[in-house]
Amino acid sequence: MSGKSLVIYLMAGPETPELAAAAVEGGADLVELGFPFSDPLADGPVIRRAGEKALAQGMRTRACLECLERTRALVGETPLVPMTYASILEAYGWERFAGDAQAAGATSLIVADLPADERPELLRVQLVAPTSTDERVRLAAERTDGWLYLVTLTGTTGARDELSPALAGLVERARAATKLPLYAGFGISTPEQARSAAELADGIVVGTSALQAAEQGAGALRDYVRSLRAALDATAVPA
Repeated sequence: MSGKSLVIYLMAGPETPELAAAAVEGGADLVELGFPFSDPLADGPVIRRAGEKALAQGMRTRACLECLERTRALVGETPLVPMTYASILEAYGWERFAGDAQAAGATSLIVADLPADERPELLRVQLVAPTSTDERVRLAAERTDGWLYLVTLTGTTGARDELSPALAGLVERARAATKLPLYAGFGISTPEQARSAAELADGIVVGTSALQAAEQGAGALRDYVRSLRAALDATAVPA
């Protein structure tokens, strides 16, 4: 076993609790739960479509929190991290959201468009990208909750033909700033890409391809997650 972490992103919706349980059964270590937003920042077409579908199904903030609570009941102790946007928290109330999310079973938060130096009282997983300055990487590393999310490329989410060449340099800079785990996301879809990313980072985040598998049902998602888990478990552990 390599001890590499596998994070699976799913969009909050009526079927999501069962899908999350299938992902955990397949070997996911953490589930990121997307709260749909009408104007997402960096979502590629698959995640954007999933968000539009969720909004059409009535998935507003309260419904998403209820989805989180139902998911918590099915996945035991597996960490659950809502991924949301600042304007959603602004509308709902920052402290109220943090409290209600925790009460529903969230282990942390991701606020995709909130810079590291804003709302420092809100404990959350921070994101850094290849374009982040060393100072920004250091600030995010100081303020992040549990792990640091490495966005492997600039642009939108979605499957890519190959792993971003910018990841190695970003890992190197992040490692200089923190001893916390580094999880790489954006553009990772195949077991081969998962293995390559995990050779550099401590774990990976997979969204677009997980959502595509989930469209085929819980069984298909479980099988897809298993293929990623097997790839990560085959990753060589650095001496």
